Amino acid sequence: MNVCLSRRQFLEAASVSVAAAVAGAHGAAEARSRVPVVDTHLHCFAGKDDQRFPYHARAPYRPEKPATPDHLLKCMDGAGVDFAVVVHPEPYQDDHRYLEHCLEAGKGRLKGTCLFFSDRPGSITRMPTLVKKCDVRTARVHAYAPDRLPPFGKPELRAFWKQAADLGLMIQLHFEPRYAAGFQPLIEEFRDTKVIIDHLGRPFQGTPKEHELVLRWGRLKHTVIKLSALPRQDKYPHRDIAPIIRQLVDSYGADRMIYGGGFNADTTPKSYKQAREHARSFIAYLPEADQRKILGGNAARLFGWSR
Repeated sequence: MNVCLSRRQFLEAASVSVAAAVAGAHGAAEARSRVPVVDTHLHCFAGKDDQRFPYHARAPYRPEKPATPDHLLKCMDGAGVDFAVVVHPEPYQDDHRYLEHCLEAGKGRLKGTCLFFSDRPGSITRMPTLVKKCDVRTARVHAYAPDRLPPFGKPELRAFWKQAADLGLMIQLHFEPRYAAGFQPLIEEFRDTKVIIDHLGRPFQGTPKEHELVLRWGRLKHTVIKLSALPRQDKYPHRDIAPIIRQLVDSYGADRMIYGGGFNADTTPKSYKQAREHARSFIAYLPEADQRKILGGNAARLFGWSR
């Protein structure tokens, strides 16, 4: 068999090899430069029938259907979501066994938000152990139910904040606007600790005047606003959220807004993607690069999936 190549054949083969190498290098560079999609707000539940992970005696609600990490990962794959943050939900209170299960199942694609209580003896002392065991990045505080408010203005809440800060965690706040002022002193004091404000600061659960403080927090460079729990205009109070989102983008900037939402027990890959596109519709006026930051780039950096 003649294995010699003509000059023309050699040049053609070489050009194909060079083209393949260039294409491979371009593909690798494109993969490295691609901005990931990150959902920063979802809850997982084992459901009422899974006795391995029972709901807490103080659970304010008890979902019947399971919303498992396996279901989540399938929806993520089908909807083009690269990473997600499992926000530990109130039905488990400060029992984090199911969160640990979720993060283990996620194999690096999932990170967590913990829930401890500064006014319950022994609760926050368990925070360091959890942070060592699994990839928890934020500590969440609720302030919306009058009978379950954090101890505003007391040493216990400051101790919680300092504990989280010392562990390198971000603070994640979920509140009605009327309670925002209670967090103001600690946000001002701990300026090296990132503060994530859930659900746009719940603007429709308060008056515009009460929500003004959330807008002013945008001047503080360690605050981040979350584009999530978007209210429907066809439901009470029938207000348009779009102008408020624009105000928040103006205040915080595209570099300090993240997105989350769309997953629950009934989610499909199609509905999950639709939820993200609905969120995108409110920021479609921004340059595409800013949209990509909000839909994943900022969160990937904040939560440690990229630098």
